[in-house]
Amino acid sequence: MSRWDAEVEAWIAGDPDESNREELRVLLARHDDAELALRFAHPLRFGTAGLRGPVMAGPAGMNRYSVRRATQGVLAWLKWRGDDLGRGVVVGRDARHGSQAFADEVVAVLLGAGARVLELPSALPTPFVPYCVTALGAVAGIMITASHNPPQDNGYKLYAADGAQILGPDDEVVERFARAAPLQPPLGSRASDRHEWIEDDVLERYRAHLMERFAPRGGSDLVICYTPLHGVGGASARDLLERAGYRHVHVVDAQFAPDPDFPTLPFPNPEEPGALDLAIRRARETKADLVLANDPDADRLGAAVPDRGEWRVLRGDEIGWLLASALFDAGVAPGDVVATTIVSSTLLEAMARDADVSFALTLTGFKWIARAAGERRLAFGYEEALGFAVDDAVSDKDGLSAALALARLTHDLRARGQTLVDRLDELEERYGVHATTQVSLRLADEGTASRVVAALRAHAPTTLGGLAVREVVDLRDGWRALAPTDGLLFNLGDDGRVVVRPSGTEPKVKFYVEVTGVTGATLDERREAAARRLRAISDDVRALASRVA
Repeated sequence: MSRWDAEVEAWIAGDPDESNREELRVLLARHDDAELALRFAHPLRFGTAGLRGPVMAGPAGMNRYSVRRATQGVLAWLKWRGDDLGRGVVVGRDARHGSQAFADEVVAVLLGAGARVLELPSALPTPFVPYCVTALGAVAGIMITASHNPPQDNGYKLYAADGAQILGPDDEVVERFARAAPLQPPLGSRASDRHEWIEDDVLERYRAHLMERFAPRGGSDLVICYTPLHGVGGASARDLLERAGYRHVHVVDAQFAPDPDFPTLPFPNPEEPGALDLAIRRARETKADLVLANDPDADRLGAAVPDRGEWRVLRGDEIGWLLASALFDAGVAPGDVVATTIVSSTLLEAMARDADVSFALTLTGFKWIARAAGERRLAFGYEEALGFAVDDAVSDKDGLSAALALARLTHDLRARGQTLVDRLDELEERYGVHATTQVSLRLADEGTASRVVAALRAHAPTTLGGLAVREVVDLRDGWRALAPTDGLLFNLGDDGRVVVRPSGTEPKVKFYVEVTGVTGATLDERREAAARRLRAISDDVRALASRVA
């Protein structure tokens, strides 16, 4: 007998996938407790980012049954809220392993419960789902995607009626209802009159709006190299760039078609070292002015630029500063708000103050940024992890509109004889050097990540990188009107700060480091001094985390 027998048998009774049921039966027959523990000891939790995990049988994996239960939980949550299911639920998917089957399951469960389903016609970028939620007046949106996670993962993202990701405690309500879901819910088919394919004219309104906002008049001779990193952004991004009048758009052929195995990448995330290597090689061949890269579901944007004969990959904060500077150049309507997160650079706040524009600081994640303006309009929001909202037509990060916005800024600067690097130099000459980095440490499980933060809370460092820790802010108590969250802020005074938090989607603890207040005769000297401080602080936080993990 295995200690997991009862739980496994209960799961098998509800799992609609015969191959998964047989896989679990084999594990039971072999008494493979180690593998069963991997699949049953720590079930996926429905958080504000929905579900995300490896595609495998059992409650710790993404599979048809976990998707079926999650969708039943969403339906029960919507009914509990009193929402009208006749308004429809938008359903989309990416091209990862299992995405089609999981989307099929979502659609069948929704239709079986009497809900109207508004389904995107193929594997398309994530931003189309929140756009369609608000454009069509839907009650919610569900996107099957694991964004930039490894190839073995998939996920389930839930949007509320405002087109933004859900907030707590709605995630807890969905999970509670999902756990109580019946084994065999009624299922519907796409032949139902409650099922509708979203017509292209809906997405055409999105494209036309972006053209109006970001297309340069008369087109552009800017040379752009683009890669979707084997994701679903390729056709959409190239189409948008060409519609906008960019006559020289080159793509990375080896990464252009969707491929769930991401064969040319060690990790399908434009933040990762080496992720843009093929794009930069192609940029050198084509003498490009700009490299643009979307992550696999195209809600994030990476970029690289030529700098003194080399190619420089821009940090998320740098792209955020550049996009904000373009917004401030054009002017911000009175009452509009710009926002960023507590783990992003503090430079945006200084820029907003200088421009007399309302600024909002949020917790980590676009579920907070999207709602940062309250009843006012969010003119711009970003997070350092390459997420940017340059237009309020999408209440989430959008790597497609951000790509158009960055290309437009590059075009406009070139018309003045300048580059993106020149603009970054101007910003740091004006507001001071703001050097940032992230130290991310993968741990055994999410519980270990929380224990690392708890240990640092109990025994906070007094110095980091040779700089005095002037204040320790426990983010569980809230700070600057932020909601409580598990994390710490080590304030280094005028020299910078370090924020530490457990990841919300992976078993990692993350340290976000910013160095400011450095001195030097030239900008290069100040940047070099800041880089030395970043390395010293990073070494210290790695050592701290290793001791307490």
